[in-house]
Amino acid sequence: MPTPSKISVVTERGQVSIPAQLRKELSLEKGQQLLWEKTGEHEIRVTVLPERKPRGAMAMLGFAKRFRQTRRTEDWMAELREGEK
Repeated sequence: MPTPSKISVVTERGQVSIPAQLRKELSLEKGQQLLWEKTGEHEIRVTVLPERKPRGAMAMLGFAKRFRQTRRTEDWMAELREGEK
C-alpha cells in the first residue's frame, strides 16, 4: 500500500528532511546512503542503497574482540610460568 504523500522543504543549505513515517517504514538510520536521480523535469527518484560491508583486511578490524577475554597480568604470568615447568 503506498504511503500517503508528505511535503518536505529544501533548506537554504540544500538539506531535506525525510518524513518520520517513511524513515520508520524503510528502517533508515543515521549515515545510510541515498541515491538521488532526476527522472523528469520536476521529478526525482530516491533509492536507499544497501549497506556496503568492508572487504579484505578492513573486514577483519575488530573481529578478535569477540573472542578476547579480559585477563589480569597475574593470570598471564601464571600461565607463562606453567609452561616453563
